Amino acid sequence: MEKPKNNSIVELLRERRRRKRMEFLEMQDNRILSTGERVEQVVLHVILAFLALCALLPFILLVSSSLTSESSVLAQGFNFWPRDFDWYAYYYLFITSRNAIIRAYGISMFITVVGTGLTLFFSPMLAYAISRKDYKRAGVISFYVFFSIIFNGGIVPQFLMWTTLFGINNTIWALVFPNLLINGFLLMIARNYFRNNIHPAFIEAAKIDGASEWQIYFKIVMPQSMPILAILGLMVGLNYWNDWVNGLYYITDPTLYSLQVLLSNILLNAAALAEMGDAAIDMHMPATTVRMAIAVIGVIPIMTLFPFFQKYFVKGITIGGVKE
Repeated sequence: MEKPKNNSIVELLRERRRRKRMEFLEMQDNRILSTGERVEQVVLHVILAFLALCALLPFILLVSSSLTSESSVLAQGFNFWPRDFDWYAYYYLFITSRNAIIRAYGISMFITVVGTGLTLFFSPMLAYAISRKDYKRAGVISFYVFFSIIFNGGIVPQFLMWTTLFGINNTIWALVFPNLLINGFLLMIARNYFRNNIHPAFIEAAKIDGASEWQIYFKIVMPQSMPILAILGLMVGLNYWNDWVNGLYYITDPTLYSLQVLLSNILLNAAALAEMGDAAIDMHMPATTVRMAIAVIGVIPIMTLFPFFQKYFVKGITIGGVKE
C-alpha cells in the first residue's frame, strides 16, 4: 500500500485549524449578549481607547516638537501642535550628515535582516528540541537556558571573547554576532508554544510515514509556528534596530556606524556645539529639536512594520506564554 505523503499531513493540520476557527466564529455569532455584557464591553472599549491614546500622545508630542523652531520650544515649551513650524532640525541632520545617515540606515537594515534571519533559523530549533518530551536531555538544556536568564558572564569577559578570541571588532559582524544568541525569556516562550500547539500525534504519524526529523521540523512544525516566529522576529528585529551598545564597544570606524550609533554621536555633537554659545560657528544650533528629530528618524521604520506583525504578536504572546 502506498504511504501518504507528508504534504497530506500539513493539509490535514490546516483543515483542522480552519474548522476550529469557523466553529469559534459561529459560536460568537449565535451568542446573544445581555445588557450587562454590552455595558461591560462598552466600558472596556473606552478604557482601551484611553490607554491607546495615552500611548499615542507622546509620539505626537515628539513629532510636533521636531517640527517646531528651537526658539519657540525654549521660550514656550512643548506643544501637541507646532506653534512655529520649522524644518531646521531635519535640515541640520540631512545637510550636515546626509551621506552618513543614508549609509547608517543601510547598515542598520542589513544587521536587522541578517541577524533576525539567523536567529529565526537557529533559535526555534533549540526551542523545539527542548519542547519534545521524548528528548532525554531537554530538562538539562532547559536548566541552562533558564540559568542564562538570571546570570551572565559580564561585559568584560564578553568583550574579551569577541575581540581577542573571535576578532570581530571593527567589522560588520560585530553588530550581528553578539546579539545572535536569543535571550532565554523568548526561548522559553517559543518552547511553551511548541509544547502546547504541536501535538505528539502528528509527529508520530509523520514518523510512521517515513519522515525524518528535519522533514518533521520544516514541513509540519514550522507551518504551524507562524505566530511565534512573528513575535520572535519582531522582538529580535527591534533589538537589532535599536542596538547601539555593540557599536559603542566594538566599532571605532565611522563608516561602520549603525543608525543608532550615528544619531547618538550627532546628538552629542549638537549638544557640545550648543554649549559653546557665541564661540560656535553655527549660531542657531537646534539642540533640543534635533533630539526629537533623531528619535523620529529612528522610530519610523519600526512603526511602519509593526502593524503587519500585530496579529501574530498578540497571538504568539498569548499562546506561547501559557504553561501546561
